[in-house]
Amino acid sequence: MSLHGIVLAAGQGPVIQHTSPGRSFTLKLQNGETAESVMMFEEVAPVGTVTDFHTHHGSDEVAYVLCGEITFKIGNEVTVGGPGTCAFMPRDVPHAWKSTGVEPGRVLFLYTPGRAGKTFEELLHRPHRRIKPRGARESLRAARHGDYRPTAFLSRRRR
Repeated sequence: MSLHGIVLAAGQGPVIQHTSPGRSFTLKLQNGETAESVMMFEEVAPVGTVTDFHTHHGSDEVAYVLCGEITFKIGNEVTVGGPGTCAFMPRDVPHAWKSTGVEPGRVLFLYTPGRAGKTFEELLHRPHRRIKPRGARESLRAARHGDYRPTAFLSRRRR
């Protein structure tokens, strides 16, 4: 594979819709474009959106808050941040996040190497490009790409 530079303007990139109203993922850099060195996507997260407490075994994760307020739990530490907040979640360290502001959050996520992002890339091949809350099939797909989710941790209530 011959690598080349990539530039995507705002709003460009394949979009995956979540079944939760208003939640979506726009893929910005995919593994096949970066020789698996990074994978990046922008997520729109309505207020109250929460992830399970989970671990990526094969990738580090970086989150950069573009707008809204996001509460991060990394290991045992909880931090709240608004636009400009950057969070680093090392591989094998359990983490979760929740959109806790008064407006939807927009967050840029990056995996390096990009392996953990393959879970999202596989969704592009679904007929309707929609993702549902994680069930058995999604957990198996995630496990294939080094993404392990042991249990829900952050409560769904605002902290």
